[in-house]
Amino acid sequence: MISSRIPLLSIALITASACNPFRQKSAVEVSDTGAITASRWNATLTTPDALTGVLQISGTAWIAPDSGRTLASVAISNAPPGGVHPWDVRQGQCGSNGAIFGPAAAYKPLVVQGDGTARAQARVDLPLPSSGSYYVNVHASSKNMATIIACGNLAPPSR
Repeated sequence: MISSRIPLLSIALITASACNPFRQKSAVEVSDTGAITASRWNATLTTPDALTGVLQISGTAWIAPDSGRTLASVAISNAPPGGVHPWDVRQGQCGSNGAIFGPAAAYKPLVVQGDGTARAQARVDLPLPSSGSYYVNVHASSKNMATIIACGNLAPPSR
């Protein structure tokens, strides 16, 4: 009779320990990196055809949510060292001369290093767009804003 109670007692103990509210649970690590990456708009930057042979700049850009604002990032390579290039995010598509997304002052210029690369970020006090068309422009200089040396259309995240 005792031997028949052992399996029942074992099952009861296992069940009780599984339902124990005082049992230590393993810690859960939470990271918002996946959320930012999943909601990020991305672009590949290239030099417009009209400047082929003169410049051949390439790069990447993205915009992502940042605590109710938008974080914009741009990186270029193969640019002439020492160059200082204003950049911005705009509404529309490359070549459309759309309105700047947020204030122009939010976008600090790219400063090209000796290896031909430059990086910059901007925080815009507007929420990340949920629809529409946007692009990133890199301008020749603050005195030659009309000449675009690199541009890329931002692709919205797939939903």
